[in-house]
Amino acid sequence: MNAIDRPAPPWQVDRWFNTSRPLSLDALRGKVIVLEAFQMLCPGCVSHGLPQASRVHATFPADQVAVIGLHTVFEHHAAMTPVALEAFLHEYRIAFPVGVDRPGTPGPIPQTMEAYAMRGTPTLVLIDARGRIRHQHFGQVSDLVLGAQIASLVHEAQLATREPDGASIAPGCGPEGCALPA
Repeated sequence: MNAIDRPAPPWQVDRWFNTSRPLSLDALRGKVIVLEAFQMLCPGCVSHGLPQASRVHATFPADQVAVIGLHTVFEHHAAMTPVALEAFLHEYRIAFPVGVDRPGTPGPIPQTMEAYAMRGTPTLVLIDARGRIRHQHFGQVSDLVLGAQIASLVHEAQLATREPDGASIAPGCGPEGCALPA
């Protein structure tokens, strides 16, 4: 994966699936974001990228890691309509939120894809809890490497919520951990 450290551009999304409200980087601030850019007719997306994103979604706690799909169509526009995408998400049991990248103007490259300088699909982007792109990879990445990078960013976010003396900012939490409310 390519290590990066720059602010993540806002998403330019026309429609959302698997969520009751539009999502934004600001709304997800404080969580590590795993952004999986895909096309439903992309073999690498179907065989590797989306299954991996689903595993991440099932593995990491939702209060720490948000998995977001970005359907970013730069070819076969007539075949990849929102109706087809909705059926695809159902058939492949994609449970995490998926946004439809806004078409490019004037060219074929969708707006978010262009803003992130993606080279194609699948592209996986890791955004830290502060909203900065930390890793971006075109193609496949191993589960082991990805899991370690996500865990590292989660740990980094947890350290950022601690006071200088090591005590947690959250009520009921201390150096030993967080207790259930009484």
